Amino acid sequence: MAMLATHQDPTDLLAVQRMQDYIEANLKEPISLRGLADAAGYSPFHAARLFKERTGKTPFEYIRALRLSRAALILRDGSDTVLTVALEFVFSSHAGFTRAFTRQFGLPPSEYRRRGGPLNLFIPFQVLASYHALQQGGSKMTQESTTRTIFVQVVERPARKLLLKRARNAEHYYAYCEEVGCDIWDVLCSVQEALYEPVGLWLPAHLIPAGTSKYVQGVELPLDYQGAVPDGYELIDLPPCKMMVFQGEPYDDSVFEEAIQEVWKHVKTFDPTLYGYRWAPEAAPRFQLAPMGYRGYIEALPVEPINA
Repeated sequence: MAMLATHQDPTDLLAVQRMQDYIEANLKEPISLRGLADAAGYSPFHAARLFKERTGKTPFEYIRALRLSRAALILRDGSDTVLTVALEFVFSSHAGFTRAFTRQFGLPPSEYRRRGGPLNLFIPFQVLASYHALQQGGSKMTQESTTRTIFVQVVERPARKLLLKRARNAEHYYAYCEEVGCDIWDVLCSVQEALYEPVGLWLPAHLIPAGTSKYVQGVELPLDYQGAVPDGYELIDLPPCKMMVFQGEPYDDSVFEEAIQEVWKHVKTFDPTLYGYRWAPEAAPRFQLAPMGYRGYIEALPVEPINA
């Protein structure tokens, strides 16, 4: 994944974002370099160079990887034939689609449909949101920030398995990405048997082997999961637990760090005993969902009833 520098020109980033938006809107239609250039407002040569600089892929590498990843999800979840899916994503033949799919994922589409399992899907990042995050990265809430409503509820998690990838020293998301890369999420999103969406987790002490990190990324699976475990990943058991979930208000994606800080500030001062619970940090991992502005930032901490 390409890393963005904070000194980049926002005008160029807006152009790349327009190209990303154009690709998303036309993914199942033929896309030309001229069409991308028109969306960017630059010449074809400059648009292609800019796109590669900001995303790490040429426009057509990006388009192909995104089409193949979307096609993989349809093969996993749907009943359309391989040829139907290939044509839907603008591949001209079954053979061409099979070759491209095999190069991308290491197995033919027919085999993937038959056996399933995790794949390293391509999930693109939005360059403009990444730019805003880097501009504000590590910054604290603005002093005049208005307190927002935080929604709190207690949910029960059943006994389950956790498919995870450990780092060595990471204690938060950015350190984790520096150690193991940011493509772990792509693999986790491909697991069909997932009980919930992938999460970032802070593990309790008893789940942290020596020489491994407190912060990991993973996805929760049924207790009887018998599927594949990718190289470098691990499958562990988690007992039933109760989680106190904190959810902030919807926010603009460009200021997601402020939204996270707002929830963290609330968690730090929240007294669960007022609702008949106490914190239970060893009962289960604390977890965070991927920040998405439309739903607000969501984080959950393990609790137990006071009278338990």
